[in-house]
Amino acid sequence: MNTHSQGQAQAFSSALGDGPGRGRLDGRRILVVGAGQRQCDDSEAVGNGRAISLLFAREGAAVACADRDFDSGQETVERITSYGGRGYFVACDATDESQVQNMVENAAAALGGLDGVVINIGISNGLGLHNQTEASWDQVLSINLKAHMFVAKHAMTSLKDGGSLVFISSLASRLPLSRQPAYEASKAALPALCRAAALEGQPRGIRANVVSPGLIDTPMGRAASARRPDRATRPLPFQRQGTAWEVAHAALFLISQDASYINGHDLIVDGGLLSGIAR
Repeated sequence: MNTHSQGQAQAFSSALGDGPGRGRLDGRRILVVGAGQRQCDDSEAVGNGRAISLLFAREGAAVACADRDFDSGQETVERITSYGGRGYFVACDATDESQVQNMVENAAAALGGLDGVVINIGISNGLGLHNQTEASWDQVLSINLKAHMFVAKHAMTSLKDGGSLVFISSLASRLPLSRQPAYEASKAALPALCRAAALEGQPRGIRANVVSPGLIDTPMGRAASARRPDRATRPLPFQRQGTAWEVAHAALFLISQDASYINGHDLIVDGGLLSGIAR
């Protein structure tokens, strides 16, 4: 059992981003939307989109890394290629449908087709219900929901038969603990959007599923904890937050052919937090 010291239970090498690939995505061509990450004081901190991109490349996929932040998206590509993987950067603001259409078409052209798409887009503004404004609400819903609809819509036209979609949601879709109703509402809508995509894709054998992470140690998670220090001080499963690599492995399973009969499903990656395991 490869774990760290007490307080790091279940922290196997896969949870830390270590270990060789097993060829589970050999020959697959995958677009990851939101493959960059926000800036963080800790250069080793990894976000969900970057971890997903790196893991997929390690598993043999050619990965188109899309992001509106050129530098961050390009850094993900550089990490992939430094490991001997195949990565390509595509710039896109996913709230602009014309850019989304171009992104999907460019990714398909660069990779020679698309077998899978991961949609990892999201912001949180830290606003509660009492200080929410129309503008702040619309901004979060535009990025966290409308952009996903644009990507799913255009991905359906480019995905090969037998392909798969994975949406990245959040445990905030089930619990109001983030105290950010715009974020929670947008994340709660993603499983419904996923089911619509699964229904539309089913005749062509295209699956769509959701990964809903709990408290994860990412740059975005650290920013949330800085705004609200009690976020990560509550009792946590295994006495720790999850890692972006654990989210990435869940997405890997759902995008892979190992999940061939899993469709329209919301996979919660929270160590059992929603089930009340942590006390």
